[in-house]
Amino acid sequence: MEQSIDMEIKDNTFARQFEATTEEGLVSVEYSFQERKIFLTKINTPDHFDNEEFIARLLTEILAIAIEKKLKVVPILPKIVSFFKKNPEYKELLPPGIRL
Repeated sequence: MEQSIDMEIKDNTFARQFEATTEEGLVSVEYSFQERKIFLTKINTPDHFDNEEFIARLLTEILAIAIEKKLKVVPILPKIVSFFKKNPEYKELLPPGIRL
């Protein structure tokens, strides 16, 4: 059953995380900044949350924000590295020297 996900992302700069709310609760992606790079370090999900499509959509929206702000993205978490490997169209967001 395919469903369209209408997603609103909040950039919680105090907690240094992007946040989106699901029926199951809050999903967040923690980040840190260094120069013109954003390091994506952790994904927090509610217990028993396994909606990979939602997480992929959230990462897509976060990368759109990075493109808009002209930031390079450094994926730290293996799950985010895996997302980059599955979506090579985002390869240009990686800083020089980063190979996945």
